[in-house]
Amino acid sequence: MFGSEILETAIGVILIFLLVSVICTAIREAMESILKTRAAFLESGIRELLHDRSAVGIARSFYTHPLIHGLFSGDYKPRKGVIRPSPLAHGSNLPTYIPTRNFALALMDIAARGSGAVATSDASSPVLSLETVRANVINIENAQVQRVLLTAIDTAQGNMDKAVANLGAWYDSGMDRVSGGYKRATQKVLFGIGLVVAIGLNINPLTIADYLYRNDAARKAVVARAEAAAKDTSAPAGSSHSYAAARAELDSLGLPIGWGRGPSIRGGNWIDVASPMLGWLMTALAATLGAPFWFDLLNKVMVVRSTVKPHEKSGEESSEDRQSSAAQAAVAKGDVGATTHAVGAGTEVPVVQVAGGVVPAAGPPLDAPRRSAGPAPDPEADVDGCDVELTAADVHTSDEDLPAATGGVA
Repeated sequence: MFGSEILETAIGVILIFLLVSVICTAIREAMESILKTRAAFLESGIRELLHDRSAVGIARSFYTHPLIHGLFSGDYKPRKGVIRPSPLAHGSNLPTYIPTRNFALALMDIAARGSGAVATSDASSPVLSLETVRANVINIENAQVQRVLLTAIDTAQGNMDKAVANLGAWYDSGMDRVSGGYKRATQKVLFGIGLVVAIGLNINPLTIADYLYRNDAARKAVVARAEAAAKDTSAPAGSSHSYAAARAELDSLGLPIGWGRGPSIRGGNWIDVASPMLGWLMTALAATLGAPFWFDLLNKVMVVRSTVKPHEKSGEESSEDRQSSAAQAAVAKGDVGATTHAVGAGTEVPVVQVAGGVVPAAGPPLDAPRRSAGPAPDPEADVDGCDVELTAADVHTSDEDLPAATGGVA
């Protein structure tokens, strides 16, 4: 059976990975607040979606439209050079999020009124409608975007909201691809941060697992901390509060973590060099999975432990038959003595002497309640006269002379 020591050791390692992931995610969010890499990925995705990678046409008109320009401060300055941003790209002052409806309305307004036109209440000013957009779609000097607009209008069947929803669905599908690229870039950054944290704090899960497996007191203390962590969802992963709490929790576990307490690279044996490096790589890879992954895994493993632990604590009760069989087997071997044991006035039962006391040779245990040999007393004997004893001198009526019975159930 899967030993509880191994399961509890795994819980301890998962807790370490959870705390390290919280620390790395918090560092990544702090870097994101400075670099604004999300904004760089969003701008790159929109330029590709609008088929204007150089941002000299519709992409520039889009970002300078009032519905979009109001989401950030300053002027729009497209990034130069490579269109695909790096994992640590700088997003400058660009917005990190653009609502779907703003995207659709801005694109339709550019098609209806042009990129540089100023809308007025003059009767000659074009009205934003499906007919106006379709008639002036040539204002968007991009054949691919023109076709998308015409398709969205034609499938809307005269419904403005439906046309906006069609353009919004096109935008959302493009942003799903951008989100996937940003997630992969974030994992690369988390791996680098995790490697730096693992080496800087000397976090080797192999050493920690060996320490927990051999130290019962430390293993139980870490499991207790893991139970508390699995129930606590007050601090969201990635916040500064979570970073401070995770770092304090990591330092208070009393595990071989750190260059002062953990083992160092001695270089006398290749294992002394390979083991820390392998452990650091494992920690860095664990950080790329994120704190939510390890939190969910910790809860699942705690559920498994709660089902395994009671089974190990509850021993199987011995039955009467097993006691009797064990006693008979002991008597057959001749290594115990057979005798009798008094259990009541004038009552003895055969028993055998074994280590730690005596057991009955057959039947229930000696401390089991015993019943008297006679029949159970009738509680209504004084009511129906069944307690009256007749003697030979008493005159009694025979069954043939008794009157016929009446009533009853037919």
